[in-house]
Amino acid sequence: MTQQLSLAGTTVDPPVVLAPMAGITNLPFRKLCREQGAGIYVCEMITTVALTERNPKTMRLIEFDPEEQTRSLQLYGVDPAGMRKAVQMVADENLADHIDLNFGCPVPKVTRRGGGSALPWKRRLFREIVTAAVGAAGSIPVTVKMRKGIDDDHLTYLEAGKIAQDAGVAWVALHGRTAAERYSGTADWDAIASLKEHLDLPVLGNGDIWEADDALRMVEQTGCDGVVVGRGCLGRPWLFGDLEAAFNGREQRIMPSLGEVAKVMYRHAELLVEWIAGAESYEARRNIAAEEHGCREFRKHVAWYLKGFPVGGDMRRALSMVSHLSELEDLLGKLEADAPFPESTIGKPRGRTNSPGKVTLPEGWLDDRDDLTVPEGAEIDSSGG
Repeated sequence: MTQQLSLAGTTVDPPVVLAPMAGITNLPFRKLCREQGAGIYVCEMITTVALTERNPKTMRLIEFDPEEQTRSLQLYGVDPAGMRKAVQMVADENLADHIDLNFGCPVPKVTRRGGGSALPWKRRLFREIVTAAVGAAGSIPVTVKMRKGIDDDHLTYLEAGKIAQDAGVAWVALHGRTAAERYSGTADWDAIASLKEHLDLPVLGNGDIWEADDALRMVEQTGCDGVVVGRGCLGRPWLFGDLEAAFNGREQRIMPSLGEVAKVMYRHAELLVEWIAGAESYEARRNIAAEEHGCREFRKHVAWYLKGFPVGGDMRRALSMVSHLSELEDLLGKLEADAPFPESTIGKPRGRTNSPGKVTLPEGWLDDRDDLTVPEGAEIDSSGG
């Protein structure tokens, strides 16, 4: 399937974007995914306040590998002035090549402040924020990622998409769920199709892309110009190799053996340790603190990598408690290397799934859609979600 998507005049081939995920899409994970296939890989969500105040953690999160040709940064903000200041900083200091605006996060600590997927309901405030970002960005392309709305009674995606288009964004990405749906049920791809019909700019689809075939089906069914992949790549960075092959018309499905998965797992942990140590080339035993920190960061990925494989509970627990690369290497070496990839997991959800729930909003948030008031305490001073 030939699908053309461009960003600032550069073709995005394949038309695939890695969705920002808190605690996941750091530099090591993006590097690991890039080693598997092409696309645009977005860093963890960065808050405007933390950026402009140069919070040390945030400045670490916006570091990019020299090989990242499109340095993609997602910004979260609720105040137009704060957004303008942050984007101006990105432009003036050449911190990124692409800015994505977060209007899709459904997490209560975000929506209760009027941010993320709650914000497009305030259409004038939404317009002010997007317009401020585009105006300050100069030649840097700005895109928007959003959900359908707060809930089925408060849908915003068609109106918000038109506002973003009029403000001059490069594309709009839509997760086919409301904030109330969280990550439950099935994504509404019909909403993506409706948004594509409603707008004249590129529309990207997000939601329930577990395999490369799902991405092709989404494009065929909705007419969208590209896809945004989140939970589907957890413990499976080689999905981007499948996606690249699929969009270029090659029949390919990467189904690694457990031994091959073990090599990717070690590579992931090694990259985390290197990054935390702050050096591109790093020998683990030179800095035990960094090694332990990197291995702790890796632990959350173990269950995703081993999903469906014949690995006993004791071994899974041991791997999820590793503190040193040598320990990880030893444990991985005890796995049944020839065990085939579990086909039972193909096409199945990965990562978090939860039940629908009432969206936590600021008091009176739904009363006046044209109110420009920024909720008190709306800005978040730490990044990463």
